[in-house]
Amino acid sequence: MEPELKNDHAVTSHEATEGYIEVLGARVHNLKNIDVAIPRDKLVVITGLSGSGKSSLAFDTIHAEGQRRYIETFSTYARQFLGGIERPDVDLITGLSPVIAIEQKTISRNPRSTVGTITEIYDLLRLLYARVADAFSYVTGEPMVRYTDKQIVDLILREHDGQDLLVLAPLVRGRKGHYRELFEQLLRQGFLRARVDGKVIDITGRPRLDRYKVHDIELVVDRIKVKEADRKRIGESCATALKYGKGNLMVLDAKTEKGRYLSRHLMCPTSGIAYEEPEPNLFSFNSPYGACPRCSGLGQVTEVALDRIVPDRGKSVKKGAIVPLGTYKNNWIFKQIEAVLIHFGHTVDSPMEDMEDEVLVAILNGLDEPLKVSSAIGLSDRSVQFEGIIPFILEQAEEGPKTAQKWAESFTHMVTCPECAGTRLKKTALWFRIDGRNIHELANMPLNDLHRHMDGLLERMGEKQAIIARDVVKEVTARSEFLLDVGLEYLTLDRSARTLSGGEAQRIRLATQIGSQLTGVLYILDEPSIGLHQRDDQRLIASLRQLRDGGNSVIVVEHDKEMMMSADHVIDIGPGAGVHGGHVVAQGTAKELMGSQSLTAQYLRGERRIEIPSERRRGSGDRLILRGASGNNLKNVDVELPLGTFICVTGVSGSGKSTLIGDTLYPILSKHFHRSEAQPMPFKKIEGLTHIDKVIEVDQSPIGRTPRSNPATYTGLFDHIRELFAQLPSAKIRGYKAGRFSFNTAGGRCETCKGAGVRVIEMNFLPDVSVPCETCRGKRYDRETLEVRFKGRSIADVLATSVEEGLELFSEIPQLRMKLQTLLDVGLGYITLGQSSTTLSGGEAQRIKLATELSKRDTGRTFYILDEPTTGLHFEDVRQLISVLQRLVDQGNTVLVIEHSMDIIKVADHVIDMGPEGGGGGGQIVVRGTPEDIVMMGRGHTARYLEQELR
Repeated sequence: MEPELKNDHAVTSHEATEGYIEVLGARVHNLKNIDVAIPRDKLVVITGLSGSGKSSLAFDTIHAEGQRRYIETFSTYARQFLGGIERPDVDLITGLSPVIAIEQKTISRNPRSTVGTITEIYDLLRLLYARVADAFSYVTGEPMVRYTDKQIVDLILREHDGQDLLVLAPLVRGRKGHYRELFEQLLRQGFLRARVDGKVIDITGRPRLDRYKVHDIELVVDRIKVKEADRKRIGESCATALKYGKGNLMVLDAKTEKGRYLSRHLMCPTSGIAYEEPEPNLFSFNSPYGACPRCSGLGQVTEVALDRIVPDRGKSVKKGAIVPLGTYKNNWIFKQIEAVLIHFGHTVDSPMEDMEDEVLVAILNGLDEPLKVSSAIGLSDRSVQFEGIIPFILEQAEEGPKTAQKWAESFTHMVTCPECAGTRLKKTALWFRIDGRNIHELANMPLNDLHRHMDGLLERMGEKQAIIARDVVKEVTARSEFLLDVGLEYLTLDRSARTLSGGEAQRIRLATQIGSQLTGVLYILDEPSIGLHQRDDQRLIASLRQLRDGGNSVIVVEHDKEMMMSADHVIDIGPGAGVHGGHVVAQGTAKELMGSQSLTAQYLRGERRIEIPSERRRGSGDRLILRGASGNNLKNVDVELPLGTFICVTGVSGSGKSTLIGDTLYPILSKHFHRSEAQPMPFKKIEGLTHIDKVIEVDQSPIGRTPRSNPATYTGLFDHIRELFAQLPSAKIRGYKAGRFSFNTAGGRCETCKGAGVRVIEMNFLPDVSVPCETCRGKRYDRETLEVRFKGRSIADVLATSVEEGLELFSEIPQLRMKLQTLLDVGLGYITLGQSSTTLSGGEAQRIKLATELSKRDTGRTFYILDEPTTGLHFEDVRQLISVLQRLVDQGNTVLVIEHSMDIIKVADHVIDMGPEGGGGGGQIVVRGTPEDIVMMGRGHTARYLEQELR
C-alpha cells in the first residue's frame, strides 16, 4: 500500500513559536518544497529510505544555512577571502541555533593522528608527565637526581669530609676526535690538567688523541682536601665546574679514583648521564624534541623484503636472480656486481644457491673495501666503493621521484621501528614514570583500564605531586568517562586515527562535544550507531540525551529502531527514494509515528518484516580454514568458514571482527589470487584456497574521488551508451566515433569546463565551491555533440536519466538492459546514470559495486567480503540488500558479512560471534553455528538479542 503523504506543510501559525526550528519551502536536491517544524531542545530522529532526502534536509539545508549565517557574521574584509557561500534552496529557516555537524567523513588520514591527539587526552598526559613524573636512568635504572649549587656544596662537605677530591667538569662523553683545539682553548683560559679516558694528564704538552677512538674528557678545575673551613673555595670550584660542564660536575676521590656525578639537571648519580628538564614536547611524537630519531615518531620504518629481491636462489645473476635489476645487461651496476662475485670466486653464471651467505650480504649491503671494476674497452680499470642493492632501494623509497618510489615500494614493507619498538618516542621520554608506568604504557591501555588507573592515581602520589596533578587528572578522568559512555572502552590512545571506522570517529567527536559542555547549540549527527552492538545502543542514547539535557537541540539521521523509539520526535521522509521521495510522510512522537501508514511505521509495527529463511544452507561441503590468527587482540584464533553459504561475523565493538577478516583473511586471499601488496596480520596457516577462485571486497568507499566518476562509468554502462550513439545515423554522417561522446577527452566535450559540467572555485581555507559551467550550463558537451539524439534524447539527457527511466529507454538493447536491471534490483532505480560519485552515500556506492559484480559472468566460486553493508540503509533497503546477497550465494558463491544488524544475522546460514568483550577482553570465538545454535547455546552478548528476533 502506498503510504499517504502528510505534513508536507506541517507548520501552522500557532507552532511558529520559539520552541521550534521552522524550515519553510525546502527544495534542496529531491526535497519537494516541504515545510517542517523541528522541536528545539529535543532529541529528534530523521529517518526514511536511503536516498529519500534525509541528509538533504539535515545537512544540505539546516546545516548549510547555519554555516552560511556564521560566515555572514564575519567582517566584509574577512568575507572577501571566503567568497559568498550559496544559500540553500529554501524559502525560510527560523529558530536556528549555531550548528555543529558530527559526520562520518571527517576522519584524519594523517599517520601522526591518534585517538589520544584527537581527544586531547594525550596532550593532558604530556603535561602531567612534564610536571610530576619521576625520572630514572636508562643505564642503571636508578632514580635521577638534581641539586642546587648550595646542596652540591653541602653534600660534598657532609659525605666527603677529610678526603682529597678532584673537582672535574665533564666536557666530552663517548665521542671521537683528536681535540687539539679544545686543549689549546683550555690552556689559554689558565687550566693545566684534564682527565682523559680515566687518566689525569698534563695538557701543557698539547696532547693529541687518536681521532678514530671514542674518548671521555673531564677538565680538572681544582684539587682540594675537603673541610668546612674551605667552604668558600669549594663553592667557587663547583661553580666553575658547573659552568664548564653545562650544569654537571664530577667529584673524584684522588686515592680510590671512585667518582660521582652531581648536577643542576636530572642526572644519574652512577653513570653520569643527564636528561634535559622535561617539557610537554619531550613526550610528543609529533615534535623533534620527543620523537624517536629513527622513525621520526611514526613507530614504523621501511625495510627491504629479502624474499622479494631474491625470490629464487636457484637462478644465477645472469638469469635474473636479483629481481630489481632483472636479467644481465652490459651496464655499470652489473659490472660492479660481477666484480663482487669475482672477488668471492664466483661468476654471473653461478646459481645463487651455490654462493656463501657472505656473498649475498655483500651484494645486498655493499662492501667496505674498494673494488677493481673493469671499464669499457680501451679504458683502465676503476676502483669503486660498491654500496649494495638495499641502500639504493631505500634511498629511492625515501628521496627518489614518484616513479622510483613506486618501484622501490614493491621491494619494501613497513616494520615496527627497532629503536623505539613502536612507541614513537625517544629513549629518555620512556624513562619518566608516574606510579611505575611511562606515558606509552598509559597510551597503550584500553580506555576502561586507563580510566580505572587515573581514578585512584592521586591517592598513590606524594602530597606535593598530588596538588600539582589534581586538575589534570580530573580532566583526563572526565574525558575518558565520556568516551566510555559512547561505547569506546576498547580503544587505546595510541590507536591510529586512520584505522577508526566512520562510526568510531563520529562517537569520539560526540564525546568531545559532550565534554565541551556547550549550551544552546544545534547538533546534527549522521548515524552515530554505526559499528555499535545492540548491547551498547542504550549507552549511546544516554549520551545523546545528556547532550540534549545540557540545553542543546540534537538531530540524528538514523535507521536504528532503538534510537527511533527513544527519540522525543521522529520525522519520516519518503515515501520512496530519489524522485519518489522528498516528502514528509509522517512526524511526531515514536508512538504517533507507529500509528501512521509510512513504510517505517509498518516495519516498526511488524506488519512488514525481513523474513527468516525456512532452512539454512549447508554449503558445498568444502571449508576455508584460517589457523593461528594473532593480530591486534586476537588470541591465536582458528576459524572454519563453510563455503557456498551466507556467513555473518558479529560481536561487540572491538572484539576483533575487522582484525580477523579485514586485516588477516582478506589480505591473505587478495595476495594469493590478485598478487596484492597488502600484508596480513600474523597467522600460522590457511587451508582450502583451492575451493575458491577469487575474492572481492565490496566496501562503502566512494566509487570515484572526483565529480567525473558516476554510476554509468563505474558499471561500464557508459561504454555501451557511447557505442550506441556512435552507431546513430546523425553521428555517422558527421563522422563521430564513440570517443566524441566522452566528457573526459577533447573532441565533443565543453572545453570551458573540460567536460566536468562545473567549475571549481577555490575558497582558500574553506571547502571548494562548485558552480555550473556558464558555457554548457552543466551539460558537459559542446552544441554539435548534443545535436545527436537517441529517441529524442541527447547524450547529456541520457546522463540525467534515472535508472528506472533508462531501463524503459534501452529496453531493446540486451547489454544495457541487463546492467540497468541489476541496478534496479539492488534498489537504485532512483539514481541518475550521470550522478556524481561524490554525491552518493556509502550505502549507494556499495550497492553500485554489488550491481557491477552481479552483472558479470560468474564462476560460482567467488568469496565476497562486506563490512557493515547495512550502514545508511532503511529496513526496506536492508531487505533488498539481503535478497541480492542471497542471489550471489544461490549461484554457489560464498558471502561473508561483518555486521551488528540483527536483520542480517538472523538470515545468515552460519554465524561466528567474536568476544566476549572488546579490546583485551575479546579476540576469541565465543560461539559459532546457525542462528538457532547461537540462541540455544546462550553464550555471548549476541544470543539474547538474536533470541528476540527469532521469536
